[in-house]
Amino acid sequence: MSNSDTTQFTRMTSLERRAAMSLSSIFALRMLGLFMIYPVFSVYAEHLRGVTPTTIGLALGVYGLTQAIFQIPFGMLSDRFGRKVIIGIGLLIFACGSVVAATSTSIHGVILGRILQGGGAVGSAILAMAADLTREEHRTKAMAMLGMTIGFSFALALVLGPVLNTLIGVPGIFWLTAVLALVGIGVLLFVVPQPVHTRRHRDTEPVPAMFKRVLADGQLLRLDFGIMALHAMLTASFVALPFALRDAAHLDAQHQWYLYLPVLAISVVAMVPFIIMAEKHRKIRGVFLGAIVALGVAQLMLMGFHHSLTMVAVALIVFFTAFTLMEASLPSLISKMAPVDAKGTAMGVYSSSQFFGIFVGGVGGGWALQHLGLSGVFAFGAAIAAVWLVLALGMKRPRFLSTLLLNVGPQREADARVLAGRLCQVDGVAEAVIAAEEGVAYLRVDPDGLDKPSLYAFSVSAVQADSA
Repeated sequence: MSNSDTTQFTRMTSLERRAAMSLSSIFALRMLGLFMIYPVFSVYAEHLRGVTPTTIGLALGVYGLTQAIFQIPFGMLSDRFGRKVIIGIGLLIFACGSVVAATSTSIHGVILGRILQGGGAVGSAILAMAADLTREEHRTKAMAMLGMTIGFSFALALVLGPVLNTLIGVPGIFWLTAVLALVGIGVLLFVVPQPVHTRRHRDTEPVPAMFKRVLADGQLLRLDFGIMALHAMLTASFVALPFALRDAAHLDAQHQWYLYLPVLAISVVAMVPFIIMAEKHRKIRGVFLGAIVALGVAQLMLMGFHHSLTMVAVALIVFFTAFTLMEASLPSLISKMAPVDAKGTAMGVYSSSQFFGIFVGGVGGGWALQHLGLSGVFAFGAAIAAVWLVLALGMKRPRFLSTLLLNVGPQREADARVLAGRLCQVDGVAEAVIAAEEGVAYLRVDPDGLDKPSLYAFSVSAVQADSA
């Protein structure tokens, strides 16, 4: 197979690009609605019937609990009943929850709405559909697009939330969230391609037989705790930050985006050198531990100096630089450390841990605000960072290998073992596991030393491309 043929083979088709972009837009529409209330909800909730600081935190974080519970089951249901059906049902549940929250005049009604929002846990089904619609060799690109969408949605939501709060209020934001979910259904029905085949993908979906193996892996459990801790700190911080900025730093809720916009812009730029240091110079363990320390220091700064707008800005730059770095690093570490044929299972547990962290942060932050005040919330965050640091000290240095999938066609078990051995003889391939019934080779490769033409010669897609 020539280099020009390899280049043509490794390009995404127009259908694959359409699938990745349209599914990313559904993710964006949903996540934008969820995140927009973060910077404005606490102040709004003060005026609801039955409110206490604890219930404010519960309302902010409870969607994470139902999301964590239903995330994996929704993906499995989509295997049986179809991706579009399950994603559509999930988006409808999410829209209904948004309407309940928008029309509620009590904190308990908003909590119910947030529970329903989390019940529409379609993330795993969207990932599975992306896998159905992309060839194995392009799966990583599609997943990267989905991941970037989530990060962009979060940054945009923190700025849009206060602006929209001025124009339509928090109930209006909930109504807008419902509309965005319905737009997502429209994209699903009329833009997202219909998969020709639906099957389980070990790289994007949990496999029940793999749970025991993944949950017994101490390195993966450290990373699961890490993403839980990261989002617990984030959610707890946003229980207190709107009050701290309004009451202590004298920046009202409508204008708090003045702070978030430059803070997020600086944080993204400041993160880049650390990503380069971690990946290119292979200092990932040191960068990782340093980021945990930075998160803890930022929480301590907020605890001691939340009355000063300047110090809050500095603390938030430190926090979001480390937060953004971790959001990029943790999935990469999961991919590096998970068994090559159990990546989807590892990512499913990781994702559920993330959402459970939102719940822990909301409830813990609300309780701390009620009993310990603003400083207590940030002390809670600092304590989480300290526990995380202790656990992370036992993290092993990861292998700097990438995961790659190859469509080799259905195999008999004996043939699959022989083929795995032949694949391991290709320069740059460190590990090969073949799921015989799926016809997919799951590989660990050194991207710098990989002999791509020789590797792609084993692909059924490559053989078809050469014979066309």
